[in-house]
Amino acid sequence: MTDEFQPMMSFRPRRMRGRVLAALVATTMLGGAAQAVMMDTARADETGVIRPNTQTQTLPNFVNLVKQVRPAVVSITANIRAEDVDEEGGMQGQQQMPFPFPFPFQMMPQQQRRTIEARGSGFIISADGYVVTNNHVVKGATKVTVTLDDGTTLPAKIIGRDPKTDLALLKVTTQSKLRFIELGDSDKVEPGEWVVAVGNPFGLGGTVTAGIVSARGRDIGDGPYDSFIQVDAPINRGNSGGPLFTQDGKVVGVNTAILSPTGGSIGIGFAIPSDVVKNVVEQLQKTGHVTRGYLGVVAQVITPAMAKALGLKPAGDGVPPSGALVASVSNSSPAEKAGLKAGDVITALNGQKIDSPHDLAVKVASLPPGTSVTIAYLRNNAAQTASVKIANLSSASSPDGSVGDRSEAGGPRLGVSLSPLTRDLRQQLGLDGSVRGVVVSDVQAGSVAEQAGIRAGDVIQAVGNSPVDNPGATVTAVRAALKSNQSVLLRVLRGGQNLFIAVTPGSSDDSGAAGSDNDNDND
Repeated sequence: MTDEFQPMMSFRPRRMRGRVLAALVATTMLGGAAQAVMMDTARADETGVIRPNTQTQTLPNFVNLVKQVRPAVVSITANIRAEDVDEEGGMQGQQQMPFPFPFPFQMMPQQQRRTIEARGSGFIISADGYVVTNNHVVKGATKVTVTLDDGTTLPAKIIGRDPKTDLALLKVTTQSKLRFIELGDSDKVEPGEWVVAVGNPFGLGGTVTAGIVSARGRDIGDGPYDSFIQVDAPINRGNSGGPLFTQDGKVVGVNTAILSPTGGSIGIGFAIPSDVVKNVVEQLQKTGHVTRGYLGVVAQVITPAMAKALGLKPAGDGVPPSGALVASVSNSSPAEKAGLKAGDVITALNGQKIDSPHDLAVKVASLPPGTSVTIAYLRNNAAQTASVKIANLSSASSPDGSVGDRSEAGGPRLGVSLSPLTRDLRQQLGLDGSVRGVVVSDVQAGSVAEQAGIRAGDVIQAVGNSPVDNPGATVTAVRAALKSNQSVLLRVLRGGQNLFIAVTPGSSDDSGAAGSDNDNDND
């Protein structure tokens, strides 16, 4: 059985001959106000055992909260042409989740009804009728309607959509002012905090569920800027676009996906943080589209082997240091203008800690173009700072991104054959005359190089901080590092993408690159 990340949107034919009601099993967790048990005063004895001190308190009651916020939560119906829905139930051309998007029921082949109703949730954020929902709820829609809590149905206009964050902004028009809710500060949400989800699961409008925040900053592989709030509040298809409330009545997230092996909730849901929503909605409201910041680096995760090769101190026992290792810097980019170089480790942006390349990409993308920021980084293990003016991602030649880390292993030999970068090899690899380095012509099976991820066709451009442009210089530099029993850090060009690969040596003194030191080796 395979777990699936699924958008939570319900589909149904426009006209149905009958209605099938699913039996729901209601479980009462506690009847009345249950009380926690008073524990001993917090202390740690000589064995190190922690004895928490907890206060007697009742479980929270969300009745008043729900009564006040419910008028601002809406149901959304999007009419989509049947021919725009593929066999798996997703819209053609729609950015897909890691697994196919399922219908809650099988669609009959060669159906006569040409319109499909996609149902989701949303919430009103202004008295003049702006409504937030998910992009996948309204993508491909020919008509969108919004149903208020009192049953009033209003036509809606799509102001703008942002597929990369799966957000959309709608606008409804009414003669009276609408009741609305405010976006809170998702950065202050903590795991263990009570939250309430309100929405339209399976077309059942006004449904309320509660749970706690399970985690923050979840990357589920749906988009380049994933940083979801994970919750255990039961949410299902149709909850898409609905609000996630904290106990102060502020929206801290937009429910958008679930982890599900069955198509229903198993208690693991994901919400887009309100801080992301604020930024996207403000831009959609002003211009109808979203612009994102651009730094101009390709960064990768720092593995323990890379940390050793770079001389970085580990964050803990066996834990590699946090940060984003710069694999390459784009020409004429803000990063290049600020002096950043391959091999630098970015540790903070405007004083905010950078934990990973993904964290860097999310933070940079959220910055408006033209913003000046301070970047803290390590170069040769020395702390430095640089002032950078963020550019516009849409006008950049290549976006910020991350390159996956490679697994490293020790061994007595590197196990590669090297060739000079000849004219013929440049043509085969699609490289211009500005590229310098040596080509990996062969990798020995089971060698340290193979286990580290080095491939035939890779262009080794530097060993450590030393550029190389011929096999002899490369072999000499590698052997010197291996004889010193140090990890070897190689800067490699692969498919037009720069990355670092760290190789951990074994105890052999004759370790080195296979092949001769002659510049014409394997030519």
